Amino acid sequence: MSSPVRNLLKFVLFLGLGILLIWLAVHHLDQAQRKQIDQTFRIADYRVLIPALVAGAASHLVRSLRWRLLLRPLDFNPSLFNIFCAVMTGYLANLALPRLGEITRCAVVARYEKIPVTKVIGTMIAERSVDLISLALVVTATILLQLGLVGNFFYRDILQGPKWEVLSGWKFPVVLGVSLLILFFLLRWGFSRLRHTMAWVRFRLLVIEVLDGLDSLRRMRHKTWFLIYTVLLWMLYFLMVYIGFFCLKTTSHLGIGAALSVLAFGSIGMILTQGGIGAYQLLVQRTLTLYGVGVGIAYALGWIIWLAQTLLVVVLGFISLVLLPIINRPAHGQTPAHSLEDPLSGRP
Repeated sequence: MSSPVRNLLKFVLFLGLGILLIWLAVHHLDQAQRKQIDQTFRIADYRVLIPALVAGAASHLVRSLRWRLLLRPLDFNPSLFNIFCAVMTGYLANLALPRLGEITRCAVVARYEKIPVTKVIGTMIAERSVDLISLALVVTATILLQLGLVGNFFYRDILQGPKWEVLSGWKFPVVLGVSLLILFFLLRWGFSRLRHTMAWVRFRLLVIEVLDGLDSLRRMRHKTWFLIYTVLLWMLYFLMVYIGFFCLKTTSHLGIGAALSVLAFGSIGMILTQGGIGAYQLLVQRTLTLYGVGVGIAYALGWIIWLAQTLLVVVLGFISLVLLPIINRPAHGQTPAHSLEDPLSGRP
């Protein structure tokens, strides 16, 4: 199957999943609830979202600063401008095809900073691993701080939601054991056949370069700054959600606990589908109803927050696409100057 056809199938699959989740969220709503959604969009004060957008832009800048710290142990000193544009074009690409953004931003950095793309991929994997751990910590903290309310919801609707009756009882360990055994023999057979080929040599070199990028997390000099950037990143994400509550009078009373819950479960939704469409709105709706918010209002607010985040990505992403070749155009053979300054630029 050719790459364009495969990408098209992925696009249709994930977009279809998002549309299905949208249908699941609205098909059971009665006429009054549908009218409530429409009215919520009309009465929302969208001016309140301006500081939320500022917080969102700041979060992208902080992510760029953090990623730059991971690239420095590779003996490169990329410009913050190029890293920021790579992050934004990556987010933009994710709206078109899930996981395409990771490849895109690595390719942008490799092209404009002349860093081997395999090494860049290693640092990206390291950064995403930290994000996954951070999300797990946020979800855990949300559940523990609101055990009676959110803990029951997480256990009942998420952990017990799918009914894996086919693999219940003794069947699960048996199926798992047989699957692992088959995988082991397949890998052993493949290794014995391929280890003397040129393809295997190239694969080993590729893995070595990727691992070198991953190892940048250990070799990084400014680990304290990396931790500060990570905490600041999630604080800005939280701030975007919390500010969003104030665009509606009916949700302006919601506190830190509700915002933390929306951040935790909404972030899971952003991972599940293409740009989070469908999944984000559904999880925000289910989360806010725990705090007494009407179903229609909760669903509409999920769309408002998602649209604000997506609009920011689209605008900054397209601006980055336009400016990247312009800023990086050599002037009379000189290395172009970049407009953004890094607070650690004086430190190698």
